[in-house]
Amino acid sequence: MLSRRLNSENKENEFTREPAILSQDDDDGLPSEAESFGDFSDEKDATEQELEKLVFGDSAGFRDEIRKFSRPDFEDEVDIEELDDRAEEDYENELTRLEDADLFFVDAGPVAGTEKALIPAPASGDEDSAPEREPPAWEDSDDERLMVSLATVPRLRKLRNFEGEDLINGKEYSKRLRRQYELLNPIPDWAKSATARPPPRKRRRSHATASQSDAFSSDSSSHVDSDSDDNDEMAMDPTTHSASHSLASLLRSNQPLTRSRPRSCAFRPSVINIHQTHEVDSSSSGSLAPVSALAFHPTYPLILAANRDGTCALHQVAPSLVPTPNPQLANLHVRHAGLHTVAFAADPPGSNGGGGELRVFLAARRRYFLVWDVVRGRVERVSRVYGHGHEQRTMEGLKVAPGGRYVGLAGSGRKGGGVVSFLEGMTLQWVAQCRVESRGGIADWAWWRDGRGVSVLGRNGEVTEWDVEGRRVVGRWEDEGAVGVSVLALGGRDRNGEQQGLGGDRWVAVGSASGAVNIYDRKAWTNGRGEKGKHTAIANGDESEEYVQPMPRRPKPTKMLDQLTTAISHLTFSPDGQLLAMASRVKTNVLRLVHLPSCTVYRNWPTQGTKLGKISAVAFGEVKNQEEDEEHLYLSVANDQGRIRMWELQA
Repeated sequence: MLSRRLNSENKENEFTREPAILSQDDDDGLPSEAESFGDFSDEKDATEQELEKLVFGDSAGFRDEIRKFSRPDFEDEVDIEELDDRAEEDYENELTRLEDADLFFVDAGPVAGTEKALIPAPASGDEDSAPEREPPAWEDSDDERLMVSLATVPRLRKLRNFEGEDLINGKEYSKRLRRQYELLNPIPDWAKSATARPPPRKRRRSHATASQSDAFSSDSSSHVDSDSDDNDEMAMDPTTHSASHSLASLLRSNQPLTRSRPRSCAFRPSVINIHQTHEVDSSSSGSLAPVSALAFHPTYPLILAANRDGTCALHQVAPSLVPTPNPQLANLHVRHAGLHTVAFAADPPGSNGGGGELRVFLAARRRYFLVWDVVRGRVERVSRVYGHGHEQRTMEGLKVAPGGRYVGLAGSGRKGGGVVSFLEGMTLQWVAQCRVESRGGIADWAWWRDGRGVSVLGRNGEVTEWDVEGRRVVGRWEDEGAVGVSVLALGGRDRNGEQQGLGGDRWVAVGSASGAVNIYDRKAWTNGRGEKGKHTAIANGDESEEYVQPMPRRPKPTKMLDQLTTAISHLTFSPDGQLLAMASRVKTNVLRLVHLPSCTVYRNWPTQGTKLGKISAVAFGEVKNQEEDEEHLYLSVANDQGRIRMWELQA
């Protein structure tokens, strides 16, 4: 215990001990700093000084560098001259390796067009060469120093102008990116028309201005002219400029002034320009049944499709619409009735409905047909035709005349031939009936172009031309062959036929069960002589009278097409009469396009890869694009799987 206390006291004394104050004598007795660190001295050896000079430099070297920077270096010029001499020697060595034929050429004199060839053409992708593009608001100077490799990055290889190109600067890289973007996303037409600048106008000076300019010098006259031009431009009304521009374009045009619509372009007879667009989604209406009928509206961009399960869908024809092409506008479902026929009909001018209304006729294998008013959303049912119910046991043979003035119904009875009843388009009242003497009934029938008459094809191959307004037969003729005829179609336009009461259709196509299609040209009939005969006007009673028909009794077809070997089920002409589509529903992918008036079958479409299926409906339609103010011709083909494919045809 005693030892522990002593130790603790000694420790306390150590911590509380005051520091000793050294006197001057004591300080002199201590060793100096140099003596305590005798091993280290301030003097540096030669090696250390050389390394320090290389790393940090010295004052002498700093002054020498300043002098070199302020005055030109003649030693560098000597080095450049030596380099030039070496380059000349290398160039002479390269020339010694070349052949004599590569060193010289024969000057044959100036070549035609060299003046134009010497003029440098501006690059298409150069932004500076485009005068209509505004200068950029800001440019980065680092773009010129930036280098981008086009060959090493796979996604940038499409920006190369040639295969061996690799490195480009940042400015060129931005130009090519902009060019690639404009290729993938072209400028819309409405933007082009809005940003287009009108062409400069040339103005004439008046006589007063000319006399004033003669009185003054050339400098003052030019000043006066420029001022007068500016004043004229400021005082000119914009409507005056637009009117003068329209008049100038009208005088420069060589088109007829009486044409109400532009002439459609002519198609080539051997190869057709056709490409597939987005198909019409018939499943949007909830129906996957086979499509039985298609119809394009004659004025609006609309297409109507009917299915066998009683569903009718109305679509807008817009294949390029994003995000939903060809959207569905309305649909209607008819219970317990598989639709066979659909047709558009506009109210005729002067009707009580006001004209221009959108109505749709629907018919099935039933004793009634429906009239769907799309605008008002009403459906009217017509159950029977009074006085002719025994002849109209089914309404599936319904067809609407162009313009909607009449509605025709093919009778189901075959006793004594066949009949076609005609109703008034608005009131749906019976107005007339056409009866043909054909064993087996009526095979098919079609309206004339003007909607005033019909052509009725009997099972025996005889075609009857019947005038609805005159209630009389215009003529009768027989199809060549007349074996198993099945389909009749009219198309084209013939002004002579309109004058002679044949409706104005030029082409008549008759299809048969053997796959053969006969094409007749009515234009040749109207220019020839007719034949006398007898006809009976059923609407006026049993009265026989002499008549002269405007066509021969047994005409020769212009062309007989035998490319198909199965029964023809569809014959459809394009609105301008330049194309004919013939198809068969018996086998898959059986469709051909025919060019008129050459009557040749296109060989480049459809191909083996064109998937059509078993065709159930075919329709042509002209749709006007409001933005481009142009009409596009579409071909729509439906099959038994419920799919509606569409192609655009270009002349």
